[in-house]
Amino acid sequence: MLTVRPLGPADIDQYRALRLRALREEPTAFASSPEDERLLSVETIESRLQQTMNQVMLGAFDGDTLVGLSGLLRERRSKLVHKAWIVSFYVAPEARRRGLGRLLLERTLDHARAMPGLRQVNLGVNAANVAARQLYESMGFVAFGLEHGFMLVDGVPHDELSMVLVLPVRDAGATG
Repeated sequence: MLTVRPLGPADIDQYRALRLRALREEPTAFASSPEDERLLSVETIESRLQQTMNQVMLGAFDGDTLVGLSGLLRERRSKLVHKAWIVSFYVAPEARRRGLGRLLLERTLDHARAMPGLRQVNLGVNAANVAARQLYESMGFVAFGLEHGFMLVDGVPHDELSMVLVLPVRDAGATG
């Protein structure tokens, strides 16, 4: 059975294992490397898994096994608090093509829509990742920029497409 829920401290081991797997298997999809991730303290990882009004890390589970991740981080600075970012989006290959990516993204956007004053959700995607781009576009994201040579993986430059989903304004009084 597929389920999606916010991750917490009890999920740290599965989170860390899946995050490292994602970075190893899909190096062109993430700015972080497995080496960078291994240097993070337990406290840093725990802080990623704390759900607040400004952030959430969702996990997609197949039974008890974590097979997908999607984070939402709201900007903290007062002039940018109307924006949030999708981060760490990943679905393990064995869990793909079952609608899990769409479900995970829908749940992430549900959290975004519940944030008072949030007006847009941004994300960055490797421009060559057609499947991810199609998923984001099907959910209403539109491209607004392309950064050539955004990152180097094994000396090869990769471009990043910046995308945005504009949300209906719910509440004019954003808090951060």
